[in-house]
Amino acid sequence: KITKSWRRQLRLSHFKFFPAESSGGISALKALAAPFHQCRFCPTGGITAATAQNWLSLDPVLCVGGSWVVDKGPPDRTLIETKAREAALLR
Repeated sequence: KITKSWRRQLRLSHFKFFPAESSGGISALKALAAPFHQCRFCPTGGITAATAQNWLSLDPVLCVGGSWVVDKGPPDRTLIETKAREAALLR
């Protein structure tokens, strides 16, 4: 998709990388990003609160997506807000 978007003159520079962990994780993203230095990525899929910082420390990573913010079952708004505030502090 990255190559196609450049060939079509779309000049897109931001891409979702999904499923991040099962596609090879950080090493796969590094390999993918190497020839596309102008691109930034949002890895999702398998990212956890414990691993988010590892992803965010990479230059080509703009942001991460993770379902750890919302637990399964009925939504607990207070817990969701707490986890979302904690996630917003990750850099």
